[in-house]
Amino acid sequence: MSTPLKAPRVIVCDDLHPAALEQFQAHGIEAEVCTGMDEAALIQAVPGANALVVRSATKITRPVLEAAGDLVVVGRAGVGVDNVDVAAATERGVVVMNTPTGNTTTTGELAIALLCSLARHVPQADRSTRGGNWKKKKLMGTEITGKVLGVIGLGRIGRVVAQRAMGLSMEVVAYDPYLSKAGLSKTGTEGGLEGIELLELDDLLQRSDFVSLHVPLTDETRGLLGAERLALMKDGARLINCARGGLVDEAALAIALDEGRLAGAALDVLEQEPPPEDHPLLDRENVILTPHLGASSHEAQRNVAVDVAEQIATFLEDDVARNAVNAPALPANMRRELAPYLLLAERMGSYLAQRMDQPIRKVEFTLAGEVANKDQVGALRLGFLVALLQRSMEGSVNFVNAPMLASERNMRILEDSEGSAGNYTNLIKARVSSQDGHETHVVSGTVFGNGPRFVRVDDLFVDLLPKGHLLLTRHTDQPGVLGQIGTLLGEESVNVSRVELGPHGAEREGQATAFFSLYDTPSEEAIERVRGLDAVHSARHIDLGA
Repeated sequence: MSTPLKAPRVIVCDDLHPAALEQFQAHGIEAEVCTGMDEAALIQAVPGANALVVRSATKITRPVLEAAGDLVVVGRAGVGVDNVDVAAATERGVVVMNTPTGNTTTTGELAIALLCSLARHVPQADRSTRGGNWKKKKLMGTEITGKVLGVIGLGRIGRVVAQRAMGLSMEVVAYDPYLSKAGLSKTGTEGGLEGIELLELDDLLQRSDFVSLHVPLTDETRGLLGAERLALMKDGARLINCARGGLVDEAALAIALDEGRLAGAALDVLEQEPPPEDHPLLDRENVILTPHLGASSHEAQRNVAVDVAEQIATFLEDDVARNAVNAPALPANMRRELAPYLLLAERMGSYLAQRMDQPIRKVEFTLAGEVANKDQVGALRLGFLVALLQRSMEGSVNFVNAPMLASERNMRILEDSEGSAGNYTNLIKARVSSQDGHETHVVSGTVFGNGPRFVRVDDLFVDLLPKGHLLLTRHTDQPGVLGQIGTLLGEESVNVSRVELGPHGAEREGQATAFFSLYDTPSEEAIERVRGLDAVHSARHIDLGA
């Protein structure tokens, strides 16, 4: 146990439930409440601060972190940490923690409430009655007893929804590509999830009377339910989305509702919030829209406030980090020493998660050189595993729950160490494979100065900065191809900062691979245009973070 900080300085940057301040006081901490600060004001306020507490309004940027020389922890009262520059915090050895369980029940119950409201036309009936009408025939509903609910994503919230639905005598089927039947069986008894049948996504859509989404928004899940998949849904089915806007093609959903193929939809989230006045779903009677109420309950707001205060106080007193999204509970000096290697491990996990097309079933993680002899090297493996899982999961993955989540997804995790790192002082190598090894990808990396580098990707030896947006192409090895790709990206207003090429083995003679480091996020249209070039065999966008 490390020596507790003397009179730690904690700044609460956003409005929190008063219970948070009471929790701090119980630990002898007088937190300062300074809300509504922009970046400039934060930079002036943070010197000398040991902890910052935020919700979603305040942004903790790299300049803010650089100004906070004594900062050791940032706590987010909620799940998402999009408003915190986690990479910059990791580089400086600052722990970022969230409160992933405080709003689980609230969000799951909202999905059930919207399901019931869809089934019985509750909002439409309310509007009609208030308008002076008393017409029941046009508001004929449907029972949910015996109906099939398809849950897409069996994370924390998805499981709450499944459990509540079974309590309402619904039949529940689920799709989660990262959860095996063995993994579901393992958790089913304790979680009250016996009887759930795992299906492929298309099969779930064809079978379900109601479909409820509970997955994160990633490059892989954006537009998950587009026109083609919406067309697979049963005639008269109803859709609920309390997860993230962007999972559903809203224009395609409007068409499906217009054509009468779907009976209704209830959305708590939209791709643009608030929606524009001409949004195609605003004027439809068979659509329920709510203003992102997933975590909006008195209980949830109190829970996340108490959780974040308790977590920060425990960390400041005992150096134990619960629900850390970027670092385990290590002594401060160890966190700073391992910070660049932890960032490297995270970028490797993120890259491989986006590189694989099939679910990962085997992970081999190897440390070589001096880093293999350091204490707490398990932190690097956990950092890699968290990033690997986070790309495909709803909610929080952290250093505490990552091994359990990997086990549920039937992943074998193998760890090894080697004394020699070859031409490098230190080297981290990771290999991931699908079932029976049908798909395998490898990445190796090291730290130059204080910055991570990829030095091998599959059979290519590279010097690649794992940061920002990458466009990975496989193309015919002939003059002019890189120029064609660069010109096309320029036409799409995507600026290229660097191109990295690597030599291929003999088995790929005539082919080449390029990594285009981009300043901007490439649109799907731009990527499709690259794929459409005659010499290009494949193109893939990979987002490695700021």
